[in-house]
Amino acid sequence: MTRTLILTRHAKSSWDHPALDDHSRPLNKRGRASAKAIGGWLSDKHYLPDAVLSSDSIRTRETWDRMGLTATQTVFTRDLYHAHAQGMMHALNQARRQCVLMLGHNPGIAHFAEQLVKAPPPHDRFFDYPTCATTVIAFAVEDWADVTWQEGTVLDFVIPRELLE
Repeated sequence: MTRTLILTRHAKSSWDHPALDDHSRPLNKRGRASAKAIGGWLSDKHYLPDAVLSSDSIRTRETWDRMGLTATQTVFTRDLYHAHAQGMMHALNQARRQCVLMLGHNPGIAHFAEQLVKAPPPHDRFFDYPTCATTVIAFAVEDWADVTWQEGTVLDFVIPRELLE
């Protein structure tokens, strides 16, 4: 059996209200368009999550909402807010559904993506993981608890700019 991970960094956030704490920043106009474009891309490619594991920040919640997808389980947790790769792995290892979408923040999500895959995609933006970058990764495991580093096979990688041009 194969498990599929969709790893998405939150879309571009707004800095219009400097008094807002980092956790409370919403998306800006470009971020809203990017989230919608990534959701459409995932849908068109039939990369549809059964479960969502996400940071509980406003911008990750809004990214998920604007992607326009559905999942049978959605978990927003403070544990994934600016989580390091090891914390993200711990959350993923607890997952139970077939296809999981994880939404997070840099630098943790970029490091997590890099550490998960056997080989990176041939894309010059993979290692810096810009806002709303999305990687689809397959794992040849029966259970998420069996996922370890450098095991994933990249099925796809995209950044919003490629979809919005």
